[in-house]
Amino acid sequence: MKIEKVMVVGAGQMGSGIAEVFAVSGYQVILHDLQGEVVKNSLTKIKQNLDRQAAKGRLTETEKRAVLKRLSLSTRLASAADVDLVVEAVVENMDIKCKLFYHLDKIAPENVILATNTSSLPITEIAAATKRPEKVIGMHFMNPVPVMKLVEIIRGLATEDEVYQAIEDVTKTLHKVPVEVKDFPGFVSNRILMPMINEAIYAVYEGVASPEAIDDVMKLGMNHPMGPITLADFIGLDTCLSIMETLHAGFGDDKYRPCPLLRKYVKAGWLGKKTGKGFYEYNIMT
Repeated sequence: MKIEKVMVVGAGQMGSGIAEVFAVSGYQVILHDLQGEVVKNSLTKIKQNLDRQAAKGRLTETEKRAVLKRLSLSTRLASAADVDLVVEAVVENMDIKCKLFYHLDKIAPENVILATNTSSLPITEIAAATKRPEKVIGMHFMNPVPVMKLVEIIRGLATEDEVYQAIEDVTKTLHKVPVEVKDFPGFVSNRILMPMINEAIYAVYEGVASPEAIDDVMKLGMNHPMGPITLADFIGLDTCLSIMETLHAGFGDDKYRPCPLLRKYVKAGWLGKKTGKGFYEYNIMT
């Protein structure tokens, strides 16, 4: 399977990062979102990131211009008719993802691989929305995508070996490290990380310690580069809640029950860094 042109569906933080690493690695990339303003803003962020890389000497001006030339924007899902790979990076919601894959299946040629960047949802269920479950696979990038080296690659029940190998090979061309993971809720990364974050939030909820104290314990005592409360704010508390709900529903085990304080913050709109307020406060550009 030769992959040269990629469409990234969803131009949020993850989608724009995925589009950037593909373009930097020499692929032709279509960055898609339903809202034109969103894709334009994402392109601006990609340009700013490339400018920083150029300023540090990691990219020449010629290379930067070449990367941007390989990037195009789209607000029409029909663009999937002319690519070799689609990587979906929309909101972490099963209904939305299944509807999207249903439509992509009708638009993209039958040989095109449909990958999802879901952080916790079952690949097999997403694949069932298509008539090509053998060509559906999980490709879970870590945030921030341009920096983090890991990509979890998750087979669905029907994913072909050839498709897995193609995605593993593509991942290596992005200078990432592919790790094969089975199709279980939360895969490996979030099955381990999110309960830790949830337990840290419980410690705040129960008055065990302040967010600052909990973060200091994990940074200074466990050698974590970032405390779990800060990390939750950076990930987005709504995303943390969504993943915990997926784990709770998928395993039926109360050890995955989301902390009531996490639910309360999400209902209040305190989602972390992206909204300017979570467990900490942030200055955000308006």
